[in-house]
Amino acid sequence: METVASVLVGLVAALHAYILVMEMFLWQKTPGRSFHGFDREMARRTAPMAANQGLYNGFLAAGLVWGLIAADPTGFRAQVFFLSCVVVAGVFGAVTANIRILAAQALPGALALAAVLVAR
Repeated sequence: METVASVLVGLVAALHAYILVMEMFLWQKTPGRSFHGFDREMARRTAPMAANQGLYNGFLAAGLVWGLIAADPTGFRAQVFFLSCVVVAGVFGAVTANIRILAAQALPGALALAAVLVAR
């Protein structure tokens, strides 16, 4: 079960690294605009906000990677903390921005968190 948990944590970290790239570097390009369905003008006006969000997603990814490489109990605690942050952010985003965030962010985070706790 530890291997399954580690793989899920790694996938959630990769997801948040992907979001970082989309929001910080590709927001005004075709892949970034299609990410949220924005036209050029809306992407231009929201680019600073998106970059800020992307940076936060990068911090989540970094924290999860730290949790994977740190020895226990630090690694376990970091994984639980950052996965909890992912779930909270995903639920908040689903309520305030787009319901799809629940499935795209909160659900993978919750599954990884459950696996980490069961593997303990």
